[in-house]
Amino acid sequence: MANNILLLDATLRDGGQGLEDLNKNGFSNKFFSEQDKHSIINNLGASNVEIIEIGAMGPSDDDKSKFAIYQNVEELSKFLPEKRNPNALYAGLYIGPDTDVDDIPNWNPSLVEGIRVILRYSELKKSLDYCAALSRKGYKVFVQPMLTMRYSDDELDMVINAANEMNAYACYFVDSYGYMQSNDIKRLFDYYDAKLNKDIRIGFHAHNNMNLAYSNVQYFLNIETERILIVDSCATGMGQGAGNLQTELIVPYLNEMYGKNYDYDSVLDVCEILDCEMIPNDLWGYSVARLLPAVYKTAYKYGLMMRNKYHLSFRQMNKILREMPDENRMRFIAKDLENIIVSLNKIDK
Repeated sequence: MANNILLLDATLRDGGQGLEDLNKNGFSNKFFSEQDKHSIINNLGASNVEIIEIGAMGPSDDDKSKFAIYQNVEELSKFLPEKRNPNALYAGLYIGPDTDVDDIPNWNPSLVEGIRVILRYSELKKSLDYCAALSRKGYKVFVQPMLTMRYSDDELDMVINAANEMNAYACYFVDSYGYMQSNDIKRLFDYYDAKLNKDIRIGFHAHNNMNLAYSNVQYFLNIETERILIVDSCATGMGQGAGNLQTELIVPYLNEMYGKNYDYDSVLDVCEILDCEMIPNDLWGYSVARLLPAVYKTAYKYGLMMRNKYHLSFRQMNKILREMPDENRMRFIAKDLENIIVSLNKIDK
């Protein structure tokens, strides 16, 4: 049914965070111009995508606005278009629970209505309390447990119970490192569906490390349910790691199979901006260097750094990832990688 599927485009947010990360690690100097940002937002409004994420937020000593990362919700909301699509929900994402909640204004029509919050696994209760505070301030809150496969049932219960108590707009499962399979999607969906209030939307954020984002989203959408579902995508698939489900790929599928009415030309206009201005070779999308960490359920940055900084062969990378201590897999730390490479200097050449 068309009415129970919503598409969220995260091109500026996930794409911007991807560009910032590539820039920080010396892989790219690409960024969004002010005109790029306005054009992307306006074209997404014209496309009739239901939810448009216009950037991320987090306090920083550096100006990251060229990556669509802003200091606060007021700064981000300056990019709301003068003529908004009245049927679209405009949103922004807090990278973590780091901004003092007292410094965040109550929602008003000059601000984005939707707020997504990446839950910090090491500060789970703080993150959930932060979401609840934003909900009390009048925002539509999306609860985002990054790397959901890491969560135990007890931890998922914490997330679900908090989402119910705050009456969250949506609760997501997130394939941050791109290794989820269809059985993982079914397990998480059933777990959420059994325990979440029925009016809370279930969202799925897929990454493409194993080239499964499109098929996994199709599987997710084909689950029999009366609940409203949200799927995330980005134009050209740009995003962190191997990037995301491509908006230009899922839109014709949703139009044909679910009777949606997205304007495909407007989506392609976003792709045109990115293709002409933003896309150097191999910055996102499938690659063996991004696949190998997913095979071992490991942070994708290990693969990028091993290949591009240390210039290791795929065979060498496979050996390191296969033998890496489990405690190092969930979070990339550059010094840990250096120590692992030194400790495994018996790598076959």
